[in-house]
Amino acid sequence: MFTGIIEEVGTVSRITPSGSGVRITLEAEIVIKDISIGASIAVNGCCLTVTEYDNTSWSADAVPETMSRTNLGTLALGSKVNLERPLKSEGRFGGHVVQGHVDCTTYIANISNEDDGSYRYEFDLSNEWGRYVCEKGSIAIDGISLTVASVSDDSFSVAIIPHTWGSTNLNQKSVGDLVNIEVDILAKYIERQLNYNEKETTINV
Repeated sequence: MFTGIIEEVGTVSRITPSGSGVRITLEAEIVIKDISIGASIAVNGCCLTVTEYDNTSWSADAVPETMSRTNLGTLALGSKVNLERPLKSEGRFGGHVVQGHVDCTTYIANISNEDDGSYRYEFDLSNEWGRYVCEKGSIAIDGISLTVASVSDDSFSVAIIPHTWGSTNLNQKSVGDLVNIEVDILAKYIERQLNYNEKETTINV
């Protein structure tokens, strides 16, 4: 499990095609301090398994399912990605529950500067996933735990403080770029339970 608190921004140093998938090699400093084969690391919010590593980089395989669900297929040499290791049992829970299972991708619709030095990012919102997004709720964007500032029928926005902007790959993003979205798992569980209860009530009647 992750919390959406990005530990560092890594750099793509190699991409090796493997059928419909790829092997991605990433340069990093913090996340490789206690790295091991088989360990999990979130890359732009997508949980990947370490397959190789050395003193300065590590590699993971992105299978076709991962490529179709995430923005990892848009990465190129030199791309900047958000990295986070799983939460330790004694760690601080600074963000929200993030599984590292990307639900969908969406596009950045608008970026605006606020007068206090912060930013507001607006994203397209599909009908399929829009029902899980609520104002002041939590959402993971490229693995970053963020609070939803506003929601409309076809978009939502988040407010980005200068620290988050400078410590993640958001400062590399432009309007039209594709980002990974993981909605709040609590919303999906609640919907599932409500649907189940409704079916049970219908059967009993």
